[in-house]
Amino acid sequence: MTRTSDHAGVLVLAATPIGQITDAPPRLVAELAGADVIAAEDTRRLARLARELGVEVKGRVTSYFEGNEASRTPGLVERLLEGDRVVLVTDAGMPSVSDPGYRLVAAAVDAGVQVTAVPGPSAVLTALAVSGLPVDRFCFEGFLPRKAGERARRLAALAEEERTSVFFEAPHRTAATLAAMAVAFGADRPGAVCRELTKTHEEVRRGGLGELAGWADGGVRGEVTIVVSGAVSARSIASDPESLQAAVAAEEENGVTRKEAIRAVATRAGVPKRTVYDAVHGVGGPDA
Repeated sequence: MTRTSDHAGVLVLAATPIGQITDAPPRLVAELAGADVIAAEDTRRLARLARELGVEVKGRVTSYFEGNEASRTPGLVERLLEGDRVVLVTDAGMPSVSDPGYRLVAAAVDAGVQVTAVPGPSAVLTALAVSGLPVDRFCFEGFLPRKAGERARRLAALAEEERTSVFFEAPHRTAATLAAMAVAFGADRPGAVCRELTKTHEEVRRGGLGELAGWADGGVRGEVTIVVSGAVSARSIASDPESLQAAVAAEEENGVTRKEAIRAVATRAGVPKRTVYDAVHGVGGPDA
């Protein structure tokens, strides 16, 4: 069991806005103002963030990004052991989640330093929440490999994953990634592309992966998070057609057309639209 030193400082992982500056929690302001050291992924972005929040940064500011994590970590741990309060911020969202931070957290824990966080904006949870896909169980896959072969192998390994999956992707690779997902998971697998979350031009595009890949062929701009529904086993689909029928009937009672109801239920259940259509029309059932 790791013991925490009574004389050490505290490492604070501080979430920063992913879009709107007004999403910054009040505690972020207090932590930036009171830090002995601020380790920032981009010191220029930190300066702009501080100006926008009206914070006077009095502590020492040091850069901490992917290229210098290894060399900067020992010095920051030294400061922590000397009793300093070190605040780690990245360009947006929660440090260490597809951003610098894990190396420092692991080193601080090993040194017996307390680690805490300022909760706040997260592209992972925001995209998951607005996707319209199942949220009871999910996994975060971060960025896929850039090379097509490596990407295809990673996706093939995820094809049977039953949890909803969340991915980050660069805008210029989004179309290729969605096309590869459509091949690995099936063109009808429900997904959502969340673009520019919480920003002025926020957009959430929902549909089958094949449909989304076609849409992305026209070009995608901004920060992109992709959410993909998990795989549903053939046994679970075949064993519960009555639930799908009931869900479609409930949608229709609310004035939704059957076609729209089937689409909505398929997305919500994480199954292909054809599966819901067959359940509603009794295709493949004992009386078919």
